[in-house]
Amino acid sequence: MTKISVNEVTKRYADHTALDRMCIEIPERCIYGLLGPNGAGKTTLIRILNQITAPDSGQVLINGEKLCQKHIARIGYLPEERGLYKKMKVGEQAIYLAELKGIKKAEAQKRLKMWFDKFEIGGWWDKKVEELSKGMQQKIQFVTTIIHEPEILIFDEPFSGFDPINANLLKEAILELRDKGATILLSTHNMASVEELCDSITLINHGKSILQGKVGDIKRQHDTHEREIIVRCDDFNKVMAVADTYNNIKVEHTDLHDETKLTLFSESPNELLGQLLQVGQLVSFKEVLPSMNDIFIQEVQSKNQAA
Repeated sequence: MTKISVNEVTKRYADHTALDRMCIEIPERCIYGLLGPNGAGKTTLIRILNQITAPDSGQVLINGEKLCQKHIARIGYLPEERGLYKKMKVGEQAIYLAELKGIKKAEAQKRLKMWFDKFEIGGWWDKKVEELSKGMQQKIQFVTTIIHEPEILIFDEPFSGFDPINANLLKEAILELRDKGATILLSTHNMASVEELCDSITLINHGKSILQGKVGDIKRQHDTHEREIIVRCDDFNKVMAVADTYNNIKVEHTDLHDETKLTLFSESPNELLGQLLQVGQLVSFKEVLPSMNDIFIQEVQSKNQAA
């Protein structure tokens, strides 16, 4: 079932078209990546979804209903630019923000304790926000964004300021929220996180959608037919003799247990595999699909050159 429908949405600022007839269908209970270079239109779309601004034409539907004021309570938004009160104590501020979202104090304390324990930040309750690092502040703001358990969560560069351990903790929390029923819109330049988390994506460039679909499907559509083969043979020359009969192959001697890595660019590696098995032992074989980072660069550069 579709949770968010963006139908022919256009937004202009003076002579600049930030969004040009944008169309996106975001299913419920998924993590949806909103990708694009700086200035592509991602922030404009997020501002429209949060009703900070309105489209010039087109419409947004939530659960089939036209986006309106009542949907605000169903959305949690973590902006890229953080907005905590520096002089307030962490616990006092977290309760205050939870109460603004309609949660009674006792319930807010219960939920906050659960999340503070999960993120190992219980000891920060009585500290002022200005005493915390950027990553610590990020954790607090993440918790206050999700505390009212909204149906829709919008995260704009949520991993900014996190070390790998805390970034992984946040990823686990995001996956848990999806599994509990939330629909999550994730805007990030971190393509590794996109591959780890996102079910589907839309890539925006100059206000237009240039690529949409499930992450796995998109990677297969961009398959370069690269295949990686590692073979073990005590005579490297035998492997080279086989490889020399192919034009579309790269060979690297790894010096590890007489292993050789071969990269073949072909849809049909069977013949090569058969020949290699005659001279050595097959250690591994895998297809190498392009990364989302490679696809991002390829698609954006291609569209820019065409323009």
